[in-house]
Amino acid sequence: MNNVLSKLIELPKKVWRFYYEGFRNQAKWGRQLWLVILIKLFIMFFVLKLFFFPNFLNTKYTNDQERSDYVIDQLTNPKNQLK
Repeated sequence: MNNVLSKLIELPKKVWRFYYEGFRNQAKWGRQLWLVILIKLFIMFFVLKLFFFPNFLNTKYTNDQERSDYVIDQLTNPKNQLK
């Protein structure tokens, strides 16, 4: 039982070392590529959300009950029902 617990504790350390060594020994172009990927993710998830996806429910409804009623209505009573 103690051996299983020690293996579970050691697992995150092994994973951390694996990724740390991989990124440390990476070529210069690989690091630049990761930087570009991280910048793109930042733009996609933070900048675009701020400017193009406003919080519709908070601007239209004042409390949680109204918001939940609206969502339930939209999910259960679709306007374009297939026949």
